[in-house]
Amino acid sequence: MTLLAPTLEAYFTQRLIGQRQASAHTVAAYRDTFKLLLAFASERTGRPPSRLDLEDLDATLVGAFLDHLEAERANTARTRNARLAAVHSMFRFAALRHPEHAALIARVLAIPPKRTDRAVVQFLSEEEVDALLASPDRSSSVGRRDYVLLLLALDTGLRVSELVGLCCQDVHLGTGAHVRCFGKGRKERATPIRQQTAVVLRAWLKERRGCPEDPLFSTNRHGPLSRDAVERLLAKYVASGAKTCPSLQGKKLAPHALRHTCAVELLVSNIVFDDTFAESVIVAAQRLFCPRLLPGSLLTSHLAGRCHDVASSPVASDTTLMQPVATQRGGNLASSPSARAPAIGAFACLEQCSLPVPCRGGPGYGCPLVRPRKRPHHRHLQPRRPLHQGKGPRPYETTQRHQGTLQALR
Repeated sequence: MTLLAPTLEAYFTQRLIGQRQASAHTVAAYRDTFKLLLAFASERTGRPPSRLDLEDLDATLVGAFLDHLEAERANTARTRNARLAAVHSMFRFAALRHPEHAALIARVLAIPPKRTDRAVVQFLSEEEVDALLASPDRSSSVGRRDYVLLLLALDTGLRVSELVGLCCQDVHLGTGAHVRCFGKGRKERATPIRQQTAVVLRAWLKERRGCPEDPLFSTNRHGPLSRDAVERLLAKYVASGAKTCPSLQGKKLAPHALRHTCAVELLVSNIVFDDTFAESVIVAAQRLFCPRLLPGSLLTSHLAGRCHDVASSPVASDTTLMQPVATQRGGNLASSPSARAPAIGAFACLEQCSLPVPCRGGPGYGCPLVRPRKRPHHRHLQPRRPLHQGKGPRPYETTQRHQGTLQALR
């Protein structure tokens, strides 16, 4: 038996599943990487995968495999980097078990990832959202299901995996209506929903008549929707909505664009924020979307000040600006959609300010909307003040313990 077979088996069973407790998606992605790598190495060396040794997977072969992914399989640089990360992870594990191959492993680990381009994050405007929600045929059960799914995605900003994983028991429509999901990062989240969305969900649950453990959005065979199914239905309704909204023509939107749209609406929707909540929303939105997301109507205008300054602004003295704008997304599932009321942002008063938004990399990088993180203050590292004795001040000095600390830090 070669060294490669037991090393791969121990890597998946001991390292990924036993020690790291990796998710099923991570294990499946790494498994697919090594299926492709072993098939490529078997074709290159002329030996079956069971006869391959660790020495066969050298840096030259791994580099040729990465080029094969981009040239022949038409993978992007991001996919290539993901495959390389799986190979690096396995070789770091092998370095502890087979130190006699340290040079070969070091050369493989030295293969760098490729730099990738960052595309502009896509989101939908008010008119595009209205056209998208008007596309499903709400006279049929499938159309009503798709309408509720799109409405909930736009209202909560859930990821597509969290959306298709919702069960009927995850929807709470009492006081403080919200949905619970278990999603990325193995975190359980409770996301609030608006009153109009709660009315639509109540009507859908009444029509659905499923058990608490049944999926909220099911197929004709009563199974949960897949990610590909959500992507296909979104593409279908985008093409249908392009007939009434020309800006949707030619757009290839992924389901994650609905999450981006929800984040943009958090910035421009008219909601009364307290200081803590407003700062957290702006920090999260700027980390993800500023400054290359929004058009020049809002964030490229001159913004300055903190969110608690909105209440003291002369523009904010009008109570109509500080109240939520009633939208027409909700209502009866079978009713025809009406135009949504235009959102007048509570941040409109910030447009009167004169400072630009530097916003380069999130909080603490000169962004006027975010309080920069304070540097830690270590008293024992500060020099003692000079003592005035005699004719002049005594030079700066520290105690012997402080000097030892400073020397250790140097």
